[in-house]
Amino acid sequence: MSERASVDMFFDPTCPWAWITSRWLLEVQQVRPVDVRFRVMSLAVLNEGREHLPAKYREGLKSTWGPVRICIAVEQRYGSETVARLYTALGNRIHLDRQERGPELYRAALTDVGLDPALAEVADSTEYDEALRASHDAGMKPVGQDVGTPVIHAPGPVPGETIAFFGPVVTPAPRGEAAGRLWDGVLLVAGTPGFYELKRTRDERPSFD
Repeated sequence: MSERASVDMFFDPTCPWAWITSRWLLEVQQVRPVDVRFRVMSLAVLNEGREHLPAKYREGLKSTWGPVRICIAVEQRYGSETVARLYTALGNRIHLDRQERGPELYRAALTDVGLDPALAEVADSTEYDEALRASHDAGMKPVGQDVGTPVIHAPGPVPGETIAFFGPVVTPAPRGEAAGRLWDGVLLVAGTPGFYELKRTRDERPSFD
């Protein structure tokens, strides 16, 4: 490939598996001609109306609204590059430092990337929910509603074609050329017509090493 490929990853900042995949994609950028744009989806939106889910999980979804609202507000105001930096700041605090989701965390993450900490107030506002749902729908439409995050949109094997898929779910994030080899393999299987699923039971918890 002589030109760099544009890749979109749709994330909810509260998902540990998406966080690991995002760190892998940052490695991929270093070893393959790929530029990643991080875009927002919402686990809360995805699971609206799913009363069959465990009560504890549904209760936990309530605290996922704040981070995605802040991310979409930042995207709307400052663009995707700033969203990427905010995602890193939020992820470091949520997943690595295990800080409780709430105004203090949001203000600190915004400050980390040089943004006005007052933007944390968006967490409790519906002002950007229309844009949030539009971004969510753009990410999920090509892959359906039976998956979560991460979702990746990438150039397909046919020029001008885009392929979309859930995953990969991996832990810990591969580094260096190992990250590149996984990317090559993911594109190969995802770009195969009629390919839908490759899976095995997870027997490890997310590792952020």
